[in-house]
Amino acid sequence: MASKFAQLFVSALVLLTQLLSLADARNIGVCYGLNGNNLPSPTDVINLYKRSQIDNIRIYEPHPEVLQALRGSGLSVAIGPRNEDIASFAASQDAANAWVNTNIVPYKNDVSFKWINIGNEVIPGPLGANVPAAMNNIRNALSSVGLTGVKVTTVLAGTALGASFPPSAGVFASDITETITSIAGILAQEDAPLMVNVYPYFAYSSDPTHISAEYAFFTSTSAVVSDGRLQYFNLFDAVCDAFNAALEKINFANVKLAVAETGWPTGGNPPLSSVANAQTYNRNLMNHVMQNGTPRRPGHLMEAFFFEMFNENLKENAVEQNFGFFFPSTEPVYPFW
Repeated sequence: MASKFAQLFVSALVLLTQLLSLADARNIGVCYGLNGNNLPSPTDVINLYKRSQIDNIRIYEPHPEVLQALRGSGLSVAIGPRNEDIASFAASQDAANAWVNTNIVPYKNDVSFKWINIGNEVIPGPLGANVPAAMNNIRNALSSVGLTGVKVTTVLAGTALGASFPPSAGVFASDITETITSIAGILAQEDAPLMVNVYPYFAYSSDPTHISAEYAFFTSTSAVVSDGRLQYFNLFDAVCDAFNAALEKINFANVKLAVAETGWPTGGNPPLSSVANAQTYNRNLMNHVMQNGTPRRPGHLMEAFFFEMFNENLKENAVEQNFGFFFPSTEPVYPFW
């Protein structure tokens, strides 16, 4: 009898471990861009996501052929309008309704929309002031068709921070603080995350003399930065906590972060961009966010999207063209998934 109970206990433990692993995996996604003239069909791409067991996908525009391919896939989807459409949503509820009715409603029964990102790195910038009103109008449009569970947010670039070092000094740039405060109020109401793009590669590659490889790659065994009672072993956490500190300063510590983009290039700037470096950063990043919060938010496991699924040959420069996990042939750039 004891042996049978032991076997049942072990079986239950294995099952629990598997379930927890699957739950953790859902915190990770990959961005799917279309800036290439040699990319596989959307159907082939979605099948590749499924074969690779990537559960979350971020797309930058509502391409009908991509949305069609997502039908019945089971993937959780982050989607956004084109940045140039945001001003019209802010000015007109009808424009927001039309976008939702065209790009979301026809697919709502077959596609699992999780986030609508109103603006990809438009803050700071001339379009930024339109984001709060556009978010509200898109949220109203979603509510009117019964999609109240879809979270509406925006994606900030690192340049939204006016100061970020040490992390506790994080503050939003003065000219966008009012806009960010309005956005944070919306996010707090519906328990939605603020999405941020976090790229230790660009900080490291711009100043490798003062930023150590260990700090960039999550491999430091001792604290690199001490900030009061908090210690930082990696640059990723330091950047995220600068955003967390900035949210605290505008009285929205309850708004959580999600990472809309992070990654490391395999080419374009050797030796800093390499297959080995990309594999190291991305693997360590995945392990980190699936198991740890940041020093300032230790209990919050952030959802994160890697940038990106494919090498895209129409990107602006060689570095931007080489962030992909896969070649357009769908062969992996390096073993990962």
